[in-house]
Amino acid sequence: MRVHRLWVIAIFLTQLLLCFRSSNSQTPLTCHARDLNALRDFITNLEPKPEDWVANDNCCNWTGITCDSSSLTGRVTKLELGNKKLSGTLSESLGNLDQIKVLNLSRNFIRDSIPLSILSSPTLQTLDLSFNDLSGEIPQTLNLPSLQSLYLSSNSFNGSLPSHLCHNSTQIKIIPDVFEGLTQLKYLSAQTNKLTGGIPRSLANSPSLNLLNLRNNSLTGPLLLNCTAMVSLNSLDLGTNRFEGRLPDNLPVCKRLKNVNLARNGFHGQVPESFKNFQSLSYLSLSNSSLVNISSALRILQSCKNLTALVLTLNFNGEALPDDDDTSLVRFEKLKVLVVANCKLTGSVPRWLSASKDLQLLDLSWNRLTGAIPGWIGDFNFLFYLDLSNNSFTGEIPKSLTQLQSLMTSGSISLDEPSPDFPFFMKRNESARGLQYNQIVGFPPTIELGHNNLSGPIWEEFGDLKKLHVFDLKWNDLSGPIPSSLSGMASLELLDLSNNRLSGSIPGSLQSLTFLSKFSVAGNNLSGRIPSGGQFQTFPNSSFEFNNGLCGEQRFPCSEDVRTSFKRSRKRSRGGEIGMAVGIAFGSVLLLTLLALVVLRRSRRSGEVDPEMEEEEESMEIGSKRVVLFRDNDKSLSFDDLMDSTDNFDQANIIGCGGFGMVYKAMLPDGRKVAIKRLSGDCGQIEREFKAEVETLSRAQHPNLVLLQGFCFYRTDRLLIYSYMENGSLDYWLHERNDGPALLDWRTRVRIAHGAAKGLYYLHQACQPHILHRDIKSSNILLDENFDSHLADFGLARLMSPYETHVSTDLVGTLGYIPPEYGQASVATFKGDVYSFGVVLLELLTGRRPVDMCKPKGGRDLISWVVRMKSEGRASEVFDPFVYGKENEKEMVRVLEIACLCLCENPKQRPTTEQLVSWLDHV
Repeated sequence: MRVHRLWVIAIFLTQLLLCFRSSNSQTPLTCHARDLNALRDFITNLEPKPEDWVANDNCCNWTGITCDSSSLTGRVTKLELGNKKLSGTLSESLGNLDQIKVLNLSRNFIRDSIPLSILSSPTLQTLDLSFNDLSGEIPQTLNLPSLQSLYLSSNSFNGSLPSHLCHNSTQIKIIPDVFEGLTQLKYLSAQTNKLTGGIPRSLANSPSLNLLNLRNNSLTGPLLLNCTAMVSLNSLDLGTNRFEGRLPDNLPVCKRLKNVNLARNGFHGQVPESFKNFQSLSYLSLSNSSLVNISSALRILQSCKNLTALVLTLNFNGEALPDDDDTSLVRFEKLKVLVVANCKLTGSVPRWLSASKDLQLLDLSWNRLTGAIPGWIGDFNFLFYLDLSNNSFTGEIPKSLTQLQSLMTSGSISLDEPSPDFPFFMKRNESARGLQYNQIVGFPPTIELGHNNLSGPIWEEFGDLKKLHVFDLKWNDLSGPIPSSLSGMASLELLDLSNNRLSGSIPGSLQSLTFLSKFSVAGNNLSGRIPSGGQFQTFPNSSFEFNNGLCGEQRFPCSEDVRTSFKRSRKRSRGGEIGMAVGIAFGSVLLLTLLALVVLRRSRRSGEVDPEMEEEEESMEIGSKRVVLFRDNDKSLSFDDLMDSTDNFDQANIIGCGGFGMVYKAMLPDGRKVAIKRLSGDCGQIEREFKAEVETLSRAQHPNLVLLQGFCFYRTDRLLIYSYMENGSLDYWLHERNDGPALLDWRTRVRIAHGAAKGLYYLHQACQPHILHRDIKSSNILLDENFDSHLADFGLARLMSPYETHVSTDLVGTLGYIPPEYGQASVATFKGDVYSFGVVLLELLTGRRPVDMCKPKGGRDLISWVVRMKSEGRASEVFDPFVYGKENEKEMVRVLEIACLCLCENPKQRPTTEQLVSWLDHV
């Protein structure tokens, strides 16, 4: 027995010794010589070089390199240097990495063409060269049998790919069959390039392809897809190209195809009869084509039993909307979104539409529809966006609209989001210029009935619609008083009652509408004193003009003010009286002229205006065409140069919009890429925004503030020129772009937060005088090409001396970011900006909006939801799953604690921006 025990001990010690020797003699993984030489040649053409690429010869330890550990001599399987500020060209030596599976060089400044050797790798699975400066034609030699993901978006590729031409259409350029053999390709996204030709035959026969997005290119010819072979296709986005001919009648053969966007092409004819068999179809946009026969189109599409969103804008010119006598139209059972705008349709709102019980968004604007607005529209339990503007509807506003459940306190907006790749368009100004939203939740709760012939009163019960953001009744024939109960519309941002026959006074209760940013009652029969509290002191005089009885503003003095002024100047010379008489006569002529212009404007049928065109209002205001530059003063730049650089402010160059105007991408004559903000709206608001931006940004200079390069003031135009931010806003990446949250890794999010905190610290404590921003939010944090953050939009900013602790203010800002103390006292402090910054931190942590009415009850308000989850010990459940993991858990919990400190109810308990910078330094 003793011998047996000795043997067991000996065996154990032997094994232990062997393990010890093995652990000490283990050889570290080294780089294969072939891969090392290839990577050295590759980095030679690029700057700046990663430090460890120069410091040692073991490429398996280099930044961005992953090696296969199955052998002592590791082969490079991943090369990932995305967002490293690399500039230069790509080397053919990359083709010598014959075991590589992932090549990611996205978001750099790499130029010229793609080397042919990269496109013949037998092992490459993911190729991401997006967001660079690559140009020229995509090489015709492409043999990547293992490829699964290909990203080439946001480069400058052009031309077609000359290889195999279509045998039966020799005059039409097509993209050749360069995707042959990509049997595992699932997603191809190459939108917003300059590609021409057609869909390559190999791509049009791909059985593995799930998503094809070639939107916003210059592809031409008929649309040829082999839907019998494309058994996996789910989403097809070919909008804004130059395809022509008839709609392909074989699309229903793609049995899994749910999302189809063919808008803004050159298609013509009718919707194919075969579409009645399109049972998988859920979202369809055919807007801005030349389609005809709306009766046939609706008859066919109502057979698509899963159709939930239908956009047919700018088609069926002048046709009649099918009425209730057309028994072939049964119902759209699952329809939630219907947009048939600017088609000049005649007829009335048909009864068959009432069968779409789930309707949430209805836009029939810019047509020639007549008759009364049917009362059954108020029976839609989920309708939150209604636009019937620019038609010829008559009669009273249906009282049932005051009972729209989704716009009342008890209701809820519960919208199933369409495909993130499915675009919608929405009007944002008088000319109905369309703006694309990536997600339909960007549509504010709206009732637009302007530019019709509606009569009768404005119902008091409209005050029950507490979730309504936009209420537009302008240019009708409404009469009676303005109900004081409208003050109950607590979320209202726009209220336009102009050009009606309303009488009485402006209710003082409207001063409680703290989010109201645009208000107009011009052109009515109102009288009495204009309210001066709340947001009313921010509204321009044009909001109240053409009301003979209104007084209280500087241009509309009340009668007692006039009498006082008269007594003070009672003694006049004879010459003064003659001058006054001449002035009155001249003024009368001018007033009559203005009234005539108003009448002519009102008589014009707005429904016939092309919403793709924006009229230029004539103005007598003169300014200077010279552009004032804060740097490069030796360079001459004019208003005409800015017009040329934006193609006369063409819609295609719009990269953003704010409360005071559009932002356009522009290329200046010297080659600089800039962003130009064109302020628009009421005169008073423009001047305040223009002055605040110039005054603030001309004083403040910091790497984390957007750089104001110059401005121009000419006639009615107020133009601000900024440095171009390549990656748009943080809001876009978190909430708009489909793959945005996945692309923003945790370290990038921390860097964005840290940069924004440093910019805010500079405004609050380093800049002289100090600056209070008052509108910190994710859409005002812009990201450059390296995802460094820059604070923007200083239209609400206020300058403060070092000894001031607060400024008087109205309740301004954006819903979801406004500190609670702003509603209790009319003061704003630096701690208010800190509160808003805390909300941004929660957005970075959770990926959710501050206020999301589409979430279930209890989760709509981000702050209260996070606080509740944290109190229940479930804090980890609030984190964005795209970035949450064990490696980031401690840091995310730390940032959550920082956010909660920023969101303290008591402003004195919130940290300073200096503390925020210090804390984020150590995350």
